[in-house]
Amino acid sequence: MTTPQSPPTVPQQHRLALIERARRTLLKDHAPATQPLLAPWVERSWRRCLDLGFEPQRHIAFDAVSDQAMTRAIEASQPLLRAAAPVIQSLSRAMAHTRYFAILTDAQGVVIDVNGPVDRHDPLAANIARVGVDLSERAVGTTAIGTTLAELQPVWLHRGEHFYDDTSVYSCAGAPIWGPDGRCVGMLDLTGVNVVEQPALKHLVTQSARSIENALALGRPHRLLLCLNWPGRVHGDDSDGLVCLDGEGQVTALNRPAADMLGIAPGMAPDHCDDLFAVPMQTFFDAARAQRGALEVPLWSGLRLSVLARMNRTSEHSMAAIHGPSHGVPLKDVETALIRKAVEDARGNVMEAARALGISRATVYRKLGARQPR
Repeated sequence: MTTPQSPPTVPQQHRLALIERARRTLLKDHAPATQPLLAPWVERSWRRCLDLGFEPQRHIAFDAVSDQAMTRAIEASQPLLRAAAPVIQSLSRAMAHTRYFAILTDAQGVVIDVNGPVDRHDPLAANIARVGVDLSERAVGTTAIGTTLAELQPVWLHRGEHFYDDTSVYSCAGAPIWGPDGRCVGMLDLTGVNVVEQPALKHLVTQSARSIENALALGRPHRLLLCLNWPGRVHGDDSDGLVCLDGEGQVTALNRPAADMLGIAPGMAPDHCDDLFAVPMQTFFDAARAQRGALEVPLWSGLRLSVLARMNRTSEHSMAAIHGPSHGVPLKDVETALIRKAVEDARGNVMEAARALGISRATVYRKLGARQPR
């Protein structure tokens, strides 16, 4: 059963009129706006395009990178593709009947995956929904993809907010995806062609990107997982900061919320747990082994965080399987069996099982063989 699209409302028509006014003022007349007509990230992108000598009337070819470059992009993005697959599958349900689809790119704006209801008979959709197409700002001007990667923040663009006339049929939301080492590894985009504006998709794409980041972090080898939040906040969802430690306390991964809470700038990664918290590393290992609740822990800055420490039981049992009696059992099978048992113990509650294992919900689905999107 489909949900019919509602006709444009007066506010939507007013918004389109404002966008057209901005195009006349900034792109055609090159005059300064007397009042803000666009979101700041859109205007900055337009000005970057103008500085590059782009003209809005120029036709866009939507060129693909070379076969070699595409192969390199796909190979380098394998961790991102694995982490994103179950998340994209879930968000596609949220967008059902809206005619929006998902595009995943690497950090250079090259498409590495597409998922959703793409009308391959419509060149407007088929042109952009192709693995290997370069959708960076330098290639196709202002889009959610190029703007997200340039601004490194979530964005929403509708119709004429795109720089080129050729791209004014699209509406799209985008969010950057931060890797476990603090660098941007790609972005997630939700796009529709000649569709009703859905600014709520900015929230959806931001949450989805965070879930992918968490799966990337938890996919790194680690002995201990620290879930961070501010005192008084409840642990257990994608808003948690995640810090992964090896047995010596070295930081093997962290997500963007953790970096923000700890005051770590993008692109920077701490070396050791002792660099972050004003308590001995052993405090967290002892709390995890005793299965204590969250601890309020001081930072060197004087701030305090609530920290829930959990051993990576998958790692523990996998090591036992390698060195113990079940030496001949493949590691993948041992890992899968442990995850299935955790889900059974949690009576089918995947989130509870994921917390008990110290991994993400997305990783649980992936390890148990969630159907991969085509």
